[in-house]
Amino acid sequence: MEVWFYHLQSQRLERALPALLERASAQGWRAVVQATSEERLDALDEVLWTYADASFLAHGRARDGDADMQPVYLTCEGENPNAARLRLFVDGADVAASLATDAAYERVILLFDGNDEGQLASARAQWKALKDKGFSLTYWQQNERGGWEKKA
Repeated sequence: MEVWFYHLQSQRLERALPALLERASAQGWRAVVQATSEERLDALDEVLWTYADASFLAHGRARDGDADMQPVYLTCEGENPNAARLRLFVDGADVAASLATDAAYERVILLFDGNDEGQLASARAQWKALKDKGFSLTYWQQNERGGWEKKA
């Protein structure tokens, strides 16, 4: 399993997340997005329906039912009801706790806002905890154009 840290700098999560989920979908991967609050899930839910005039990302939450059929599943918990191969963590959601309960992922991505001191501190702490547990980690930093550059 690959664990990637994505350091957002030039774009907000609301712009970067749909692009990453579109890439995953193009590869035939299902995804789980884990946030830290129901309010944040409400905001992400709206973003995934409205981020582009000509497009949307089909997705759902526990309250929508049929979780196993959702290509993208939004949650605050550690479950993987749609048999996702990709899991994305946002807003400081605890990566290590979820990886302990489900190792079915091919890739795990932690997205954090480089302009938010709390998210930076959380990402650093999670990097250390995951490295100490023996996970293979990769660090990507966003450039001015919104692309990703591998830094470590």
